[in-house]
Amino acid sequence: MSDLSAEDAKLVTLARAARARTRAAEGAAVRDSDGRTYSACTVVLDTVGLTALQLAVAMALSSGVKGLEAAAVVTDAPDGVDVNVVRHFAGAAIPVVVANGTGEVRDVVHT
Repeated sequence: MSDLSAEDAKLVTLARAARARTRAAEGAAVRDSDGRTYSACTVVLDTVGLTALQLAVAMALSSGVKGLEAAAVVTDAPDGVDVNVVRHFAGAAIPVVVANGTGEVRDVVHT
């Protein structure tokens, strides 16, 4: 995480913690345009399934957030991360850091 800004490294740490608390497949965190952060983990129920990133954005939205600055997703899944929820809410060019379970950054995707 040394190449990340301190604020983006914090997002990765929050995402890792959310994932570890529940042993979920993914953890995610977002930072709003005021610098506040929201973290979440994957939710998989019989009738509802949300990615960690979808839930983190929903938590920010339910708090009245007007925009996002950045996001992070922690996952060991080999597939790419779907960043559409961030793009639809916050627009283009929002960085989404993708890290593995140890916090090692695998990619930075922009919406």
